[in-house]
Amino acid sequence: MRYNIFICDDEPEMIRRLSENIKNILEECGIRSFSDGYSLLGEMGNCDILLLDIDMPGITGLDIAGRLSGLEKRPLFAFVTSHDELVYDSLRFHPFGFVRKSHMEEELPALLVDCVKELSGRERHFCFQSGGARIKLPLGDILYFEAEGNYLRVFMTQNGRGEPSRLPGAPEDAGGGYYRFRETLAGVETSLIGDGFVRIHKGFLVNQAAVRSLGADEVVLINGAHIPVGRSYANDAKRKLMKWMLGT
Repeated sequence: MRYNIFICDDEPEMIRRLSENIKNILEECGIRSFSDGYSLLGEMGNCDILLLDIDMPGITGLDIAGRLSGLEKRPLFAFVTSHDELVYDSLRFHPFGFVRKSHMEEELPALLVDCVKELSGRERHFCFQSGGARIKLPLGDILYFEAEGNYLRVFMTQNGRGEPSRLPGAPEDAGGGYYRFRETLAGVETSLIGDGFVRIHKGFLVNQAAVRSLGADEVVLINGAHIPVGRSYANDAKRKLMKWMLGT
């Protein structure tokens, strides 16, 4: 799983040290850095782990921590500080952990390992707006996405056997088994990088875990659906799906 790690610190040297150490600890991660809280708060949508300096000018780390509870997706966050006397004040925000700047090289690895364990234990979801409602779907329940003009249809299962489940407000012509929402397939593909979804056609993005068999020009899913494999996507798609099916 690839995680997005954000660093917010007003000291450029500390940002550099944190970034270098994170890269040595986690090979698969994205790192973004912010030198102030204002710029950070406008970019929090895809943050998984936040390393947050407590003492910063303007918006402090404590101010930022107080605003995290209002986010739809609240990241795991840990305070990184050289002011031990501020740790007690920070406890009311329930941080996942602390790293002392003077002991960063020793304490950061354990913190990141704990963060990854916590995140990997949580079920990942895909969220979107459909019919005026905010929908949140477990990734494991998604079979595939299909492009339909300026919209997408996401086909679902909830019983692990690929049988369409009745979805509140879903169209009847699919047995209640899909939602329809406005988005591009390329946008969804990008948002699900690292989550096991493979683009096999210009109009289809499939969950590799839902693939029962792989043919020359199509895949068959666990619900019996036959999905075409586009010529321009075939080599890359087959390589990824074979790797998944062989467990390598």
